[in-house]
Amino acid sequence: MTESESLPIIGWREWLSLPELGIKFVKAKIDTGARSSSLHAFDIETYEENGVSQVRFKVNPIQRNDDWTIQCSSPVLDMRSVRSSSGQSAVRPVIKTPVTLFGHRIEIELTLADRNQMGFRMLLGREAFRRRFLIDPGKSYLGGVPKKKRKS
Repeated sequence: MTESESLPIIGWREWLSLPELGIKFVKAKIDTGARSSSLHAFDIETYEENGVSQVRFKVNPIQRNDDWTIQCSSPVLDMRSVRSSSGQSAVRPVIKTPVTLFGHRIEIELTLADRNQMGFRMLLGREAFRRRFLIDPGKSYLGGVPKKKRKS
């Protein structure tokens, strides 16, 4: 069996979690064209704490649902110039955090950006899944879909 035959297969979009940020699930586009991963964030504020650069931000993990907001904070790994798909460059905070997908916990670098007008709250770039997963572009949600809570 080759190495690639033993890798789990994911679809072009999957639900994943960011446990250290308190995000139980977020729908992500698996983007082989993007090197880095990106998370929709707003009210992004960098600050110093005990000599360490930190960032606090808010996340609406569900598209078209501004009622559910999660407050997050993390040390800043880097401030990076990132070019968007439209060709615009912007300096964005980069954090390092684990992502859970298919029961695998992976440390990833994640840029924080306003993705409110985009179709997905998160992009999982190729650095996150290289040598860990194979992608079937004709499939979606191979890891399952979160159950909706019933309204009382």
